[in-house]
Amino acid sequence: MKIGLLHPGAMGAALGACFRSCGHEVYWLNSERSAASQDRARRAQLLASTHLDHLLSQAELIVSICPPHAADTVLDTIATSGYEGHYLEANAIAPKRLLLMRDRLAGSPIQLTDGSVIGLPLWPDETKGGTTLHLSGPHAATLETLLAGSPLTVKRVSDQLGDASALKMTFAAFSKGSAALTAEILNVASQYGVSNALAEQLGASTTQNWQQSLRATSAKAWRFSGEMQEIAETFRAVGAEPGFHEAASKVYQKLEKFKDWTEVPELSVLIAALKNHQD
Repeated sequence: MKIGLLHPGAMGAALGACFRSCGHEVYWLNSERSAASQDRARRAQLLASTHLDHLLSQAELIVSICPPHAADTVLDTIATSGYEGHYLEANAIAPKRLLLMRDRLAGSPIQLTDGSVIGLPLWPDETKGGTTLHLSGPHAATLETLLAGSPLTVKRVSDQLGDASALKMTFAAFSKGSAALTAEILNVASQYGVSNALAEQLGASTTQNWQQSLRATSAKAWRFSGEMQEIAETFRAVGAEPGFHEAASKVYQKLEKFKDWTEVPELSVLIAALKNHQD
């Protein structure tokens, strides 16, 4: 199958490489992209398209995997382009938002599939997996077989649009939500001067895990802040409390300046960024 991959970051490039390893042609828009994006595309052996029209003329499947805030803009661009193939919405968005996308595509020839990736970017040459692409919707079965033989696990959740997104939101509510909580605990302990006492109470292993989590998530906080808002909306839609993840979003916003760091930030620098400097 010929696949168009829109705006691939670290996760998108790895996903594209997995499609390539299964024999598919994968195109991407290479104009005005960063050097890091170009490097990832070369590693993934993606085929360059300089214009969206060219990419859409080639593709039978469009994969949208980008920061949550951009998902609607990407969909609207494709929906008004005359494209008539499959569309995999693989962004970390609330189920309600996915269903609004479905409504916008009503009467369109575009075949929408709900998708969510849980796990770290996984490249075909990596033997240790654990990353899963979850799919849902009436066309999920068609896409399910496209990655057979790659290290990426693909699971069809259901035939209902929104279910793959709901799974992503509830999983990340804990995995990324708890990372924000432990980061803020480290911040508060530091401000009260009890960091060493807390570390002794937690134990060396837990303390190290919390500190490592803060360092690792700081590089991706610029994306996670939006994802926490999507999770808050997911909770709000069913009458659950959204406040946990609205607060987590604010924690990640304070770390956004560490986007894609190349040198591991000092723990003290990260905690300083978390401090609230209101007078």
